[in-house]
This record gives sequence, C-alpha cells and structure tokens, in this order.
Amino acid sequence: MHPALRPGWTLVVPVKTLVAAKTRLAEAAGPHRAALAVAVACDTVAAALACPAVARVVVVTGDPLAAGPLAEVGAHVVGDPEAGLNAALRHGAAEARGLAPYAPVGALQADLPALRPAELATALEAAAEFEQAFVPDAAEIGTTFYGVAPGVPFRPGFGGESRARHLSRGAKELTIDGIPSLRRDVDTPADLAEALRLGVGPRTAEIAALIARGS
Repeated sequence: MHPALRPGWTLVVPVKTLVAAKTRLAEAAGPHRAALAVAVACDTVAAALACPAVARVVVVTGDPLAAGPLAEVGAHVVGDPEAGLNAALRHGAAEARGLAPYAPVGALQADLPALRPAELATALEAAAEFEQAFVPDAAEIGTTFYGVAPGVPFRPGFGGESRARHLSRGAKELTIDGIPSLRRDVDTPADLAEALRLGVGPRTAEIAALIARGS
C-alpha cells in the first residue's frame, strides 16, 4: 500500500479494573479514586482521538463501569484477557490489526490526562520513521507510548523499568522536545499536581476540583 493511503494509527489503551486503579492516589483522592481513574482514561482517549494521526483507539478493559464511558468517548472497547498488562496490550493489538491490517499500532498508557493532540502527533510522526519506537515517561524509568510499523511484531514491555526493557529489545527511544503532556503519566499526588499544572482534560479537571474542595 502506498504510504499516502495507509490508514492512521490504531492506539491500544489498557484500563485496569477500577478496584485496582490508581491505588497510590487513594489517600489524596478518597472516595473519588474510581471516578478519577475513569476521568483520566476518558480524557486520555479523547485527546488521542482528536489527534489527526490517530484513526481509532482500542480500549482493553474488564470493567464495565469503565467500558461504558470510554465507549461514549469514541473508543472501540474489548474485554481484558486478565493475564497482565502486556497480554492485554497484545490482545488489543490483535483486535487493532483485525480492524486495520495495514495501519501502524501503538500502545498508549491510560493515565495521561494532560495529553495534547498536537504533541501526540509529533511523537507519532517521529515513531513512523522506525520499525518500533517508544516514548519514556517523565521519570525516564517507564514508558508512556510504544509503537510499531505495519507488519512488525508488536512486543510491548510495559511495567516497572520498561524504558530499559524497550531499549534492550531494539526499540528506538524518541527523545523529542515539546511533548511534556505525553510523558506526564499520573500515579501519585505529585504527578497529578504536575498534570494539573500542564492543564488536564475537562473530566479530570472536574474530579480534581471535587477532591480539592473535599467534597
């Protein structure tokens, strides 16, 4: 297929069951922890779908309370095989390649509430130059995005020190200026504060305001 006719990226976003989501935010978020997790995931997916380089987003989740809102945002939702994060991503990638066999496929973390479509587009444009590429998180320990070209095996290595893992597997690390929103994942109250400083999506902002008020 001519590159100009190739479909846009399919991004796979894994979303944990809400009982397991954002446990490190439990003390700060209180009774709003589950709502915050859904809001963050929905803002992440909405931003991804607003990126002109993205054709579709496949969400992998086993939680119906998350699946409904994410489908409303526009995600194609599939069940989670419940075999771990990378198994969920591979399951989503198989679905993605069924939907668009000639499209590049990427994994995107679900906790990027400040994500800017233009910054994602910058990263995807750079990733398209390589068979496999990734973006490290702000701490330069984990990974927020991993993507492969059409026909290239999809081998995500998320979890823990995933930056080193992706490097060891030959993926190109994308060291790009001007994409802080793509690198700012949210696991702790300090992460959330930094994301709020960058500017989060409307759903996250609403829940964060409730938390700030102690409502």
